Amino acid sequence: MNTLLTQVSPLRTVPVHPAARQLLDQVKADPAAPLRLAVVAPGGYGKSVLLAALDRCFRAAGVEALLVDDADRLGADQLEELLTGADGPIVVAHRPAAVASGWTLLQLGPLGVGDIARLISAVTGSAADPAAAAELHARSGGVPRLAERELLGRLEEFRPELDELDDDVLRYLIAAEAGAGRNLDLLCALLDREPDQLPAIVDAARATGLLGPDDTLLPLAAAAVRDFGPPARRLTTVQRLVELQLANGLPVLDLARSLLGTGSSGASAAAAFAAAAAEALPADARLATRLFEAAAEAGERAPAVTAGWARAAALSGDLDTALRLGDGMLGAADAETRAAGAAIAATVLAHRGELARSAELYHWASRSAAGTEAGGTGAGNWPGADAFAAIALVGTGDADGARRLLDSPAPGVAPTLFAGAATRMARGIADSVSGCATETLSTLLGAAAMLEPALGGTLLPDSPAALSALAALHTGELALAEPVLTRALDGGIGGDLLSVRHRLLLGWVAMTVGDLATAAEHHDAVAGRTLEARDELFFATLELGLARRASDLVGLQRSWHRAYQASMRQQTDLFTLLPLGELAIAAARTGAYAKISGQLERAHSLLARLDEPPLWTVSLVWHELHAAITLEDADAAKAHLATLATHAHCGRYPSALATAARCWLSVLGGTFDPDTITAAAAEMHDLGLRWDAARLAGQAAIRTSDRKAMVRLLEAARQFQGTAARREPGTSEPAAAGTGLAALSERELEVARLVVEGLTYKQAGSKLFISGKTVEHHMARIRGKLGAADRRELLATLRELLSRPDTP
Repeated sequence: MNTLLTQVSPLRTVPVHPAARQLLDQVKADPAAPLRLAVVAPGGYGKSVLLAALDRCFRAAGVEALLVDDADRLGADQLEELLTGADGPIVVAHRPAAVASGWTLLQLGPLGVGDIARLISAVTGSAADPAAAAELHARSGGVPRLAERELLGRLEEFRPELDELDDDVLRYLIAAEAGAGRNLDLLCALLDREPDQLPAIVDAARATGLLGPDDTLLPLAAAAVRDFGPPARRLTTVQRLVELQLANGLPVLDLARSLLGTGSSGASAAAAFAAAAAEALPADARLATRLFEAAAEAGERAPAVTAGWARAAALSGDLDTALRLGDGMLGAADAETRAAGAAIAATVLAHRGELARSAELYHWASRSAAGTEAGGTGAGNWPGADAFAAIALVGTGDADGARRLLDSPAPGVAPTLFAGAATRMARGIADSVSGCATETLSTLLGAAAMLEPALGGTLLPDSPAALSALAALHTGELALAEPVLTRALDGGIGGDLLSVRHRLLLGWVAMTVGDLATAAEHHDAVAGRTLEARDELFFATLELGLARRASDLVGLQRSWHRAYQASMRQQTDLFTLLPLGELAIAAARTGAYAKISGQLERAHSLLARLDEPPLWTVSLVWHELHAAITLEDADAAKAHLATLATHAHCGRYPSALATAARCWLSVLGGTFDPDTITAAAAEMHDLGLRWDAARLAGQAAIRTSDRKAMVRLLEAARQFQGTAARREPGTSEPAAAGTGLAALSERELEVARLVVEGLTYKQAGSKLFISGKTVEHHMARIRGKLGAADRRELLATLRELLSRPDTP
């Protein structure tokens, strides 16, 4: 009997199918009327519910009626014998079949969304949420039995029904759940039937009520077949499907995925898992890792499988597994396997900040695999090994070694798109340490564009997008950094392993241009993940930089420890100079500058070996200048200014930083021209350095005794930070100042006046009968409304605004 007859509560049953309501009303009105009715529908559509309702009507009226459920299970003779001599109404319910003449036909179809909502109300006793009803309709296909069992959490009731199915029908349903329900050739081979015999099996499968209009399994039906079908039958059926697919050289990913966790083993299962893993690798490294591991557990120990497993593990971020597998391959008998192991280990070490060792292993991998046929087994053909070794060599200060490597590539490497673009990327990095390196960024961006289409499932020590963004950050071309990183992130370049790097560099770009909210979003998107040394350094110093720019001294102190520890785990190299510079300023602010002096010395030693390349030197020295200013170390500041001036001829960015550095020293010395300061800050703003531009103008405003100059500089600072109000036409004074105070609440004005008078937060709170912490929160909101870069600038702005005669 259909389970829809089950009482949901003592007073409620599942509603009758809407297509039968009119019939039921007619029977209630005249139960003795002649009736020969055939109710036709697949299983689970509500035939038994209708028969039960009709039975109650006939009994209540005292009418003798013949009601036959599941008539399709009776033979023709049995049914004829049952119907012979019946005088009253006759209702026969059966699954789709031909209906004899003289009978009224009632076909029950799937329920609509509204009907599903009524079913939910009947089963649960409460009104249905429209979204929930729509979702259940999509999952059940409107089949009442599927929807009801899902609502009651009783899909396991399909277990005995599936056990009782004809073997061919069951195997067809299993094949459909595994994704092979539309492949007629595969189904014929699986079921050992001729094509003209398949329709009968498909019709029987439709009659179960588990298929949708397009003959695919409905989502809830697929879950029932997968979870509650006979396990042994399912396993043998899917394994047979896999064998057939492999024999025909066809994709097996969907089939093999359904075998995961079933304990499948043996040669065919291992081959299926390995083939499926190779299919999954370009798009889903995590799934590929599971499949490669399953292949190994099933007995597949081929070098290509081990190398694929290591590559997939690394791409999904599991570097421990990748390094363990790669290191184990170094002792293999054949050179190709050793080369693959070396390249995998080299990649892992690059992400862990060990560029020197990475370069050594990449070079060794290249020479070990020299002469192997392009494509090979896929285990050791690493066309980018020389290029990656060269990039690592430049990163550690050995530009000559990198050029020698690039000028004498390993023989036998196929000139693929990937190999050519990787070499171009390496030459861009090598050129970045030669002269002013004016073409470096263009070369790297071109390499990124070439490599992006060829990077699916490729394991990289660093991405062309990341190196392009680093070069852009070091040259002030911030508008070029964001799009190349966004494309790499959206395209999944480098898998999960490099998605973190792309995200963090996007955060660095946003922080550099002064968009602290976006930078914090990128930072928070990575928070909580286990990070390798290089990513940990960028993450921690991004957090440090955000705290510094928000004048959050508590946050700066808290973040300093994590950033310092991260810097100690990362070897100093060319590609980590930006976080090192941010660390230097924070160290000066927290009184810990001496702790990183050794790292700064190593950085300058590296730069000296590269002949002080301007592209990489300028940004570090700019940060060191600010650290010296914080430490009030005039001699160091002058030395940094001299270095910046030496490189000023190499382009707009180094020239702007050199000019800004001179302005900073003049501001600190108390003798400066406000117009010069404004012009220098405007140049930085045009380069995208909004926060730096606003800070220079703001600090100059604090230190001038000229009231008009202070107002002009404060206005410039607000404009550069992007928070200035519009100037009204016809006014001689900026509207920003008055508008700024107008934006404050009455309580904020009270707090501002007391703090400007020199009261501490605690003292101001006592006067206003609030806590000192509340005063601090008010001041933070005031700083945001007025666009002040830090507390000193905020106080200078408030003094100027509150001193006006028209102050409210």
